Amino acid sequence: MIMKKEFKVQSSKFKVNTKVFLSLFVFSLLTLNFSLSTSLADEINARSAVVMDASTGRILYAKNPNLRLPPASTTKLMTAILVMEKADLSEITRISRNVTRVSPLKAGFKEGDEVTIETLLYAALLESANDAAVALAEAVAGSEEKFVNLMNEKAGALGLSDTRFINPHGLPGPGQYTTAFDLARIMKYALRYPKLKEIIGTRVAGISTEGGDELFLKNTNKLLWSEEDLIGGKTGYTRKARHCFVCAAEREKETVVVALLGSPNRDSLWRETAGLIGKGFQIMANKEEAVIFFTRADYDFLNVKNASYEKSEKLKAKSKKSKRKKTFTKKKGKPKTLAEGKNKKAKNFRVAEKKENGNKG
Repeated sequence: MIMKKEFKVQSSKFKVNTKVFLSLFVFSLLTLNFSLSTSLADEINARSAVVMDASTGRILYAKNPNLRLPPASTTKLMTAILVMEKADLSEITRISRNVTRVSPLKAGFKEGDEVTIETLLYAALLESANDAAVALAEAVAGSEEKFVNLMNEKAGALGLSDTRFINPHGLPGPGQYTTAFDLARIMKYALRYPKLKEIIGTRVAGISTEGGDELFLKNTNKLLWSEEDLIGGKTGYTRKARHCFVCAAEREKETVVVALLGSPNRDSLWRETAGLIGKGFQIMANKEEAVIFFTRADYDFLNVKNASYEKSEKLKAKSKKSKRKKTFTKKKGKPKTLAEGKNKKAKNFRVAEKKENGNKG
């Protein structure tokens, strides 16, 4: 059971499939010219960030939008989507021994506890409880493995070509990754479910098992206490992923989605998210051009040969000859970044490079 009452937040409300990415991104390329700035790289400490118009999917602002990075507990947003589509929230499920063995963070469910699916959703999304995520996976698919298959099938159905899951909670492991662009699209999709919007926008809640054990949950999303426009969001953290966050905000009937991956600390995460929310609304209100840039240091950190952004021999040669800033225009060739591919409208898409020093859901 969920005791909501006063708990409801009061608010005014590496290898990329470039062809797929371009096909999903083409409408933006057809309607605006991208303005790229190397100086903006200094404003965002996160390795990757995207600001998106939730109504159209148009990119408003981005840093390394197609850089594959670990998703950490933002993974639970996809878990929640599948639960909404395949389970009855009032259904009662029993906590297995396997659930109790998952690593922290935990809500603290005990083997044999009986809880509703809705209760587990609150635990997974508010306090980022890994035991709740595993319990949801078992309740929906019978096992974590089968549930993960469903997660990846859903990612494929949504066209998330740079996203792959290996578990329902986001704990680190080989082969699990997403991009800020894909993560923003997951949030955009999640917003179609009013129940998910309600849960991620809840500051604190009391939950209980069917046996009467009570638990208190506090949302890990600190911005719910400071950003009036915020609808809600999902945090994430592992040592490898660093701090991650995806959220949605609404102002004057306009909604933006912000996704950040690889932020060095929580203070930076909150500050940059708030700034990007404001920037997104500003770009929409003033009908400004979108800003997208790439930073070599962030791609090199993850081994550039495995990333979607690769230095071609042609680019290397050009860089050696040029005495100006390392700014280049992509030309014809095998698609390897957002700006490349068969789409003729992407010819004028310029990528500004800048080396930057790289520095706990």
